[in-house]
Amino acid sequence: MTQLRRGARALRIAHRGAAALGPENTLAAFGRAIEVGVDFVEFDVLDLDDGTLVLAHSDNLLEVSHGVAAGRVRPLRLAELRELAPELPTLEQTLEFFAAVEVGLHADVKSPRHGREIASALRRHGLVERTVASSFWPAALRDLRAEEPRLAVGITYPEDRRGLARRRLLTPLVPPAVAVLARVLPRRLPRWLRSTGATVAMLHYAVLSRAAVDRCHTSGAAVWAWTVNEPELLRRVVDLDVDGVISDDPRLFLQ
Repeated sequence: MTQLRRGARALRIAHRGAAALGPENTLAAFGRAIEVGVDFVEFDVLDLDDGTLVLAHSDNLLEVSHGVAAGRVRPLRLAELRELAPELPTLEQTLEFFAAVEVGLHADVKSPRHGREIASALRRHGLVERTVASSFWPAALRDLRAEEPRLAVGITYPEDRRGLARRRLLTPLVPPAVAVLARVLPRRLPRWLRSTGATVAMLHYAVLSRAAVDRCHTSGAAVWAWTVNEPELLRRVVDLDVDGVISDDPRLFLQ
């Protein structure tokens, strides 16, 4: 089993590869992250409507195609998607890439479906022992664990599935809402960890607190903070004794 808790320093996790250094969720970005030096490379697994598993952060085609086209990702077939995002890899291609390099994997599952298929693919490529699979979806975590009990899973929190935080009219409501989430989070974490079998809590830095970190550690789980892109924020979350830090720019860890 790969290391999930911090040793002499917090674990360094590259978000979507090295998203600040190249197209996110691509093999080129993963290579850049490994060159800089990280402990884990994080990537997103999305299912198309025909069941093909690809690397994409969301169903938003504008995001996945890097501004080339608008619309939805899931209804497209792989060949159509590749016309708009030529570097987009399938999950299978991604696992073939990682099987040939030495780095930890953090697979973030963007659907409650296909957990068993993802776990089976990791096993087929011999990557279970160095992978953490995370999701906002408890059903996905349970399926991942049911298919492959050796696989470490992490629950991600919070999620804004409707993109409310990005709506201008609702912006003033975001800080107080986040404050409420942070206040109740320490009480909820042990139950969530037990019900999903998670051994990592992937927590947004805005809801992090010493109480939340301590509650996870008491429950036997690690804490990874996302997405940390500023030196001062890095110092703040590390001072809370988080076990891992997820960043778009792995060069941040060298400062």
